[in-house]
Amino acid sequence: MIKKSVFSRRVIAMLTCMTLLTPLLAACTSNEPSDDQEERVLRIGTVYGSNDDTYFRQQYTDIFEVLNDNITIEIVPAVDQNQYQYFDYTKNEQPEQPDTLEAVKKLMTGENPVDVIVGDTSLFKSLIQENMLTQLDPLIAEDEFDTTDIVPTVLDGIKDMGDNNLYALTPTFSSSALFYNKAIFQEAGVEPPTDGATWEDIFDKARRATSGEGEDRVYGFSFSQYAGDPFYNVQMYASPLQLRTFDDKAETMTVNNDSWERVWDTVATLARDQIVPGQEVFEYQTDQTEFNPFQGNMFMEGKLAMVVSDYSYVTRLISDNKYAETDDQFDPIDWDVVTPPVHQEKPGIGGNVYLSSLMAINSNAQNPEDAWEFIKFLNGEEWAKVKARSSYEMVSRKSYIQPKDGLDYNIAAFYTLKPVPPTSTDMNTLFQKMPNLWQVDSVGQKYFNEVVENKKTPKEALEAWEQDGNEMLQKLKTDPNASFEDKLGAN
Repeated sequence: MIKKSVFSRRVIAMLTCMTLLTPLLAACTSNEPSDDQEERVLRIGTVYGSNDDTYFRQQYTDIFEVLNDNITIEIVPAVDQNQYQYFDYTKNEQPEQPDTLEAVKKLMTGENPVDVIVGDTSLFKSLIQENMLTQLDPLIAEDEFDTTDIVPTVLDGIKDMGDNNLYALTPTFSSSALFYNKAIFQEAGVEPPTDGATWEDIFDKARRATSGEGEDRVYGFSFSQYAGDPFYNVQMYASPLQLRTFDDKAETMTVNNDSWERVWDTVATLARDQIVPGQEVFEYQTDQTEFNPFQGNMFMEGKLAMVVSDYSYVTRLISDNKYAETDDQFDPIDWDVVTPPVHQEKPGIGGNVYLSSLMAINSNAQNPEDAWEFIKFLNGEEWAKVKARSSYEMVSRKSYIQPKDGLDYNIAAFYTLKPVPPTSTDMNTLFQKMPNLWQVDSVGQKYFNEVVENKKTPKEALEAWEQDGNEMLQKLKTDPNASFEDKLGAN
């Protein structure tokens, strides 16, 4: 039975006087002895790491260690990144990529297993399926640990990995929203986007908000902050539909169907009609001779009506607007956000929520009691109160998610939709076992560009990709390092 810890008074005292300076940290904790002075070690496993774990400790462990001075924390990476530091890349070779899942499982077993494991959803789905994690629901109930304030999007995303059970918690998360320029919609006489809009509705608004030609063109929508190859837009658009390029074993292509055909037709039409920015934008940008601090940032340049971007873009916009107020050449952008678009057949799903700091207890943990106290503390109110200042991720406790700089924007747009449920396939492992598997996508990119250029219909291009892809997958099955320059360069 995992015992309850009683250091909440020490946490409050610590955070009251904490100013992130080491001398004051000591002052906050000097007068309250621990209930249990037995020296213990808490081993925390991470996927990647090196001999410098300063950032991880500052983010997650320093405060906990100060409050529990009898606990020593060891951080153990499954993959040591130092091994790549001295690799000779001049030989035009790539270092052998480890199987991260197997490396993590090795950390969690053996004579000295880690107590806590930290990772993302792609890793945890596999660990849960192999019964390598301790279910947290009984511990939460026993300690009456309050999860009602945790963002439902985050909690539901974690439960989706474990058949509606909790095997992990995360103190922070990142997600995206749809940013829009109010002035562009007002000038176009188009109603701005709203929460819960479908992709069809957003694309219709984007088409009506598009105007101008050449370097003066105002685009209606972009899948990211910067213009790029429209093939990667396909991935984002198709993600909530959970369409697959190939099967679980990477043996057979799965692209020749009506769903993929609709996706390719939709995105290719947007690119062809220049509703979304494409490669043509780079031609205009290279012709610019005057200094432009916003070059390439089309939304800030006032040349983009809507863009899907992550939470960190809020900080960037605030900073850019402050600069624009001081320079007569630029005008600040009047912006707001709504939830990302959703597919009609997948209502409420598509939040692009990324859970990169999931924390779980190893079912083989040597010190499960302290492991639970650590996870409980990192996911509690006191920690959230301090870390809510982060510019790049949001804390998981909704009470501490507030708009930045006193602004009034729709911050709930970042955590309203449910994340796309994780698949049962560990794609990272597939790509590690087949280092050249990426070339299958590159062939798809070639055929998609032919659709944009009206050289092939979506159906013809997908059929060609299926044929080439199946040949490539069979060859990769016997030779994981096989190369396919002939298919990549063919037209």
